[in-house]
Amino acid sequence: MVAQPRWFDAAYLATLAGELQTSMKRLLFDLCDDLEAHYPRQARALALPLDYVRFLGSRLTREDCSTGKVVGWIEELNDLVYFVDLRQQLARERDRRTFVAQLALECQEKFFEHSYREELFPQGRPQAVGLDRRLDRLCLRLARQVVQESLFLVPGLPCLWLARTKGSRRRAPWTVLCDLSGSFERAELPGRVYVGLEGASLIPPATWRKRLAANSATSNFVIEQSGITLTVDGSATLLWDDAQQPASRWTLVPPHGLRPGLTLGPALVYGKDLTPARLAAPPKGLDEQINRAWAVVEAAWPEGAKLLALLTTRILPLQARGVVSFSYRHRPGLSFINTFDRDRLDLIDDLIHENSHHHLNLLLRKFDMRRGDHNQEIFYSPWRRSLRPLHGILHATFTFTMGAMLFERLSAWAERGLSPARLRAFGLAERDILRARARCLEEVESVRYSLHDLTWAAERQRWLSPAGVALVRALDAGIATVRRRIAPWRSSVMRSRYGPLLRRHVRELERARAIYGRPRG
Repeated sequence: MVAQPRWFDAAYLATLAGELQTSMKRLLFDLCDDLEAHYPRQARALALPLDYVRFLGSRLTREDCSTGKVVGWIEELNDLVYFVDLRQQLARERDRRTFVAQLALECQEKFFEHSYREELFPQGRPQAVGLDRRLDRLCLRLARQVVQESLFLVPGLPCLWLARTKGSRRRAPWTVLCDLSGSFERAELPGRVYVGLEGASLIPPATWRKRLAANSATSNFVIEQSGITLTVDGSATLLWDDAQQPASRWTLVPPHGLRPGLTLGPALVYGKDLTPARLAAPPKGLDEQINRAWAVVEAAWPEGAKLLALLTTRILPLQARGVVSFSYRHRPGLSFINTFDRDRLDLIDDLIHENSHHHLNLLLRKFDMRRGDHNQEIFYSPWRRSLRPLHGILHATFTFTMGAMLFERLSAWAERGLSPARLRAFGLAERDILRARARCLEEVESVRYSLHDLTWAAERQRWLSPAGVALVRALDAGIATVRRRIAPWRSSVMRSRYGPLLRRHVRELERARAIYGRPRG
């Protein structure tokens, strides 16, 4: 069993990040071996250049293999192999009804962050008719995406690979169908070619932007030893030259750096239906807001700042009323943060909250927290005020425990004689500290509620593994410490305008416990 303090120790997390780098690189080569050994016909039909993928894998550094860009790319290849295998199973399956029902459930549990379930079951229910064709389309889409993303992870590498390829293919161009419509998930603007791992991009000449914007345009990358050309409906423009540099007519936009190891991406703008609508340049002044928020964490909670610097590498602003910040398990380090509909204290909170998801996701790559298949077990969530599966409750309890730690540290930091002027220098006011104390007390109550359920699941029902049990105990110890430290400010919060809100929250939790309470035995 892992000692409790290690769960929150930056040095230990750095070790786990190193293990992730090693395991992702190994996974990349294992997937190539698997495709060659068991699905060679499918790999050829999908035009997967496995020799190039291996060559790329050998050129990626160990550190590259824990970035959101590379991890996401390898995970896409992993998903592709999974669906190629499913397509083969489907062709042999006699009991299609059971197979399809299991597939729909598995997509819901394993790929809830993706659109796979919607692509395979567009009518919202398990449907066997036409599933083979839908699987084929999904595999083709993933294959094209994997190949296109691979071309510019290490800029110029495809040209070098062609130059080193022996035999008749040595001088043959390699043509790859490309899609420059942009990506909400990767926060990549349309009409650009993204290069490297940190968000740099190439903007085509003005005359080519209109061609790329045409929905009917067919675009290809043509790779030769001498460079890479972009073709659109038969017209061609050099993109990457023989000096292994962007062609002169293209504009290189470097990553938008905020601080060492942290970049800022474009803003993801949502429509009225609360779905992503477009990407736009981040608003002016956001750099200063984020750097101030980061500085507050460094000043108030140095241990938390170390975790933040280790695990968050790119911030993508969200412009959406009512949409909370989020992140993806398969894109470590990328935090989508609502910087428009939230205030300065919320920004500090959201930085830590999304970083805590990265934190737990890294732990979950190392440790299997559950024992058996109990994800369908549901519990009341104090945060969503609805029922959520065990995995979701564990994530919420972890992230909001870290949030409670942040708010308690802010409270203690402000108490150390910070003047109003000093607080303003950090972009805060005394009312923000009062709200931080109220938020801390609120989170303590919510976390303790869910820890009751998790402890019951872990120790009574044995639904969690030894690592899961250890993590729950660590969270319990952590929130107990926060509760003790925040206690001196409870009376002042209860006398403030936040007092009625906190009392109402406690009553709601009591009602929820009466309705959803778990047995003791």
